Amino acid sequence: MFIALAQLMVVLDATIVNIALPSAQQDLGISDGNRQWVVTAYALAFGGLLLFGGRIADLWGRKRAFVLGLGGFAAASALGGAATNEAMMFGARALQGVFGALLAPAALSLLAVMFTDGKERAKAFGIYGAIAGGGGAVGLILGGFLTEYLDWRWTFFVNIPFAVVAAAGAYFVIREPEGGRNRSPLDVPGVVLSTLGLVALVYGFTRAESDGWSDSLTVGMFVASAVLLVAFVLTEAKVKAPLLPLRVVTERNRGGVYLSLGLAIIAMFGLFLFLTYYLQVVKGYSPVRTGFAFLPMIAGMITGSTQIGTRLMTRVAPRLLMGPGFLVAALGMLLLTRMEIGSSYAALLLPAMLLLGLGMGTAFMPAMSLATQGVEPRDSGVASAMVNTSQQVGGAIGTALLNTIAASATTSYVADHIGGAASRSQQQLVQLQGQVEGYTSAIWFAVGILVVAAVIALTLIDAGRPGAAVAPSSDETVPDEVAVPVVAH
Repeated sequence: MFIALAQLMVVLDATIVNIALPSAQQDLGISDGNRQWVVTAYALAFGGLLLFGGRIADLWGRKRAFVLGLGGFAAASALGGAATNEAMMFGARALQGVFGALLAPAALSLLAVMFTDGKERAKAFGIYGAIAGGGGAVGLILGGFLTEYLDWRWTFFVNIPFAVVAAAGAYFVIREPEGGRNRSPLDVPGVVLSTLGLVALVYGFTRAESDGWSDSLTVGMFVASAVLLVAFVLTEAKVKAPLLPLRVVTERNRGGVYLSLGLAIIAMFGLFLFLTYYLQVVKGYSPVRTGFAFLPMIAGMITGSTQIGTRLMTRVAPRLLMGPGFLVAALGMLLLTRMEIGSSYAALLLPAMLLLGLGMGTAFMPAMSLATQGVEPRDSGVASAMVNTSQQVGGAIGTALLNTIAASATTSYVADHIGGAASRSQQQLVQLQGQVEGYTSAIWFAVGILVVAAVIALTLIDAGRPGAAVAPSSDETVPDEVAVPVVAH
């Protein structure tokens, strides 16, 4: 419960501030050019430091890293809520990202080393998977409610009670298994190369969204990221105590999970953005009503993760949950390509969101478990960090890539049709229709991305049904404390 609460806090913080951003921008006098840094400062620190945070959890102990991460995140949230100018706000968001990068992998690796019984592990990861998938939508609901009825500052202050309860519970209740720490010297070159490489990658996609893909700095960021990450891989292959042991990502099943999960997140984050704008700008929903409109998706995710995924995880191979799960989500996404200005929420959006939630919840649950199953305890922190990294990078790519596709389609539609609009009301109608045209064009790409994620899950992941244990592969030994339903390679 305490681990789930902490994970919810981290995940919803990626979206809760978005709805509060217009109010915060006005109060603090943040310019339109700088407002993106409220989101970007968090994303850069969080995405860039995840691998380092995972390694620190392995070195210090997951419980200690978890409690420290919670305390730091609460302090940074208090600073953000009390911000009096843009510099204070940007600094607070960056600090939230730093402590989030310590907290997120510590939470997942605690689950990995604590829950070793098959059924208990299924329940724990069912709850975790539901939160990982639906936390962003919860953030939209909570952000809308707090902004409309209280004040934007409460989107920060609300983290403090979450963090205090989770930290107190973790300190007194959680018992981390003895041993399993990785006390090897810290791989400093690996830390520097991975952090700079991931920061450059996330910033490149963030900048592409606002300045375009051909912008010289955008291109420079992508080139720098590629060079740094290649250098990181080469370094990790040579050093004695790597930050990210390559055995963690080259193992077939984990590699398949990281790749398919990252692709699914690309589709999901783009959708959150489009549906929020569609509901508020096109349909005229209030922030609170918009948030509640996402409830069916959250209900679907919880059902898919805790009922379907948890019940079937010990009976069928993970790929038979992940592949069909992504395809069901793709079907929900496909329904949204029929979206028009006057589309009915009950007839179109409601069933589409339910299918999306059910599919994603069913797929996320075994993905989260498989990503850390069979990994050596000393590597559980960095294996968990890789899950979060694939989500964070996927979110940055999804927002930038799909937003660019939507903007291009909107511009093209308006240019072709605005000439035939004589009155101002007709011109406004063309503008709205252009936006919807942009959203549906991008959603078609999201459908394709989810289908690719399903194909990867079905073909690359070959883990057997939990309980059908086989000897581990030669590059990896599985200690007794995590050797539970071991995956078949």
